[in-house]
Amino acid sequence: MTTRQPTPPSPAHLRVIQVLTGIVIVGALAAAVYFRDRLQELAAYGYAAVFLVGLLSNATIIFPIPGLAVSSVLGGVFNPWLVGIVAGVGQALGELSGYMLGYSGQTLVTRRPIYERVYPWVRKYGVWVIFVLAVIPNPVFDVGGMIAGALRFPLWKFLTSCAAGKIVKNILFALAGYYGLEALLRLLGR
Repeated sequence: MTTRQPTPPSPAHLRVIQVLTGIVIVGALAAAVYFRDRLQELAAYGYAAVFLVGLLSNATIIFPIPGLAVSSVLGGVFNPWLVGIVAGVGQALGELSGYMLGYSGQTLVTRRPIYERVYPWVRKYGVWVIFVLAVIPNPVFDVGGMIAGALRFPLWKFLTSCAAGKIVKNILFALAGYYGLEALLRLLGR
């Protein structure tokens, strides 16, 4: 199956997007390396830390950070509903790195089997595919984000469906962390 890419943006517009994409990815990688061993220190910053870890965990396409694990752990410490919302919004904004890669025409997975399978779904069902990919913990979302960018999917639709899915997923993980911690404390008699 051959996929037809939409007309690319003007060279000047494309160059700005490419530079911004590079800055976002390099910045996210640098922050991920810096904060990787400092998650304990980050917890002292509360919901701001939840947001930052969510943002970084999804902005780093190549260097993954366990954002859902942090949502689970901090869901046991803070209000799990707020943890889910804040982490979901941070993760949705982090996914802009993949979207921008696709928009600039620099998808990392073009012509790979997974790209060829996901492309028609994103093209046909758009927001629903982005939502489902965002709800399910999987590495395929990066491909979906790049495809959405390559298709020039409206940014507000991408962010809305992505945020909705990420919020649902993070609330579930935060509630699991909250109730898991509560059950453990009851088991220990505290």
